[in-house]
Amino acid sequence: MTTIPGLHHVTAISGAPQPNVDFFTGTLGQKLVKKTVNFDDPGTYHLYYGDAAGSPGTILTFFPFTDAGPGRAGPGMASAYAYAIPTAAFDRLTDDLAAQGLVQAGAELRFGERIVTLRDPDGAPVELIESADAADSHGFHSVTLWERDPERTLRLLSDVFGYQHIGTAQEGTTERHRLIAPGAERGRIIDVIRVAGAQPGRQGAGTIHHVAFRARDDAEQLDWMDRLAHAGHRTTEVKDRQYFNAIYFREPGGVLFEIATDPPGFAIDEPVDQLGQALKLPEQYEAMRGRIERVLPPLRVRS
Repeated sequence: MTTIPGLHHVTAISGAPQPNVDFFTGTLGQKLVKKTVNFDDPGTYHLYYGDAAGSPGTILTFFPFTDAGPGRAGPGMASAYAYAIPTAAFDRLTDDLAAQGLVQAGAELRFGERIVTLRDPDGAPVELIESADAADSHGFHSVTLWERDPERTLRLLSDVFGYQHIGTAQEGTTERHRLIAPGAERGRIIDVIRVAGAQPGRQGAGTIHHVAFRARDDAEQLDWMDRLAHAGHRTTEVKDRQYFNAIYFREPGGVLFEIATDPPGFAIDEPVDQLGQALKLPEQYEAMRGRIERVLPPLRVRS
């Protein structure tokens, strides 16, 4: 049976775009692999960060709304994402970040792995987890889902998506379940937490909008539509997102899930060595390019 191989991307909400670009391309050394617009709001950027090729499992995207109010993670939301950092690079990277005043505490342990947490310009947690399997610092280690009642979400991930539950840990008032997808792809770990006495969350700057899982091609995505429907989870129709096709649904606890195809990829409209340099628009907005470019704030991107 086909199983989910891991994460395709994570999409979050930020405030003004320039501090976001400076942090992810400068502080964290990620590549801006695509500069485009929100397909539902073309007056707003959609920024994609990842490795140099824009590989699935490395892609973190943002809708930067300059006037966005601050958000707060809570039950029914994804609350954090983590990058997998090679063991050989972990101490050097985290020491450099600490020297810049970006890390407020030393490394902690989570399921036997060292983890350091820093904050992006909107206050969102960015987790760095030491991983013996990581080849570079661009790929995801995991994403955390915050649930009021984890059981139905855990069943979806294990019974439908094919994840294996490998452990539970108690961290103060937080109960954390860890699941892992079979194989060796990037971003194959999902943590599901329940926090005693948690207050409701609020979408806004510094929160995660949705979590996207991988489908290797269009046929596999259609198979997931059928399998989810049989399991009682109705998805949207297939949406063309230019660089992948996407379907969406709310998992039982309320987190917005997406299943995105690997192809066609981010080099469909610009060479790999030029990814992220030009503003790329979907065909339906090309006639509005002049107006869109006047509205969008200019961005300085570190080469």
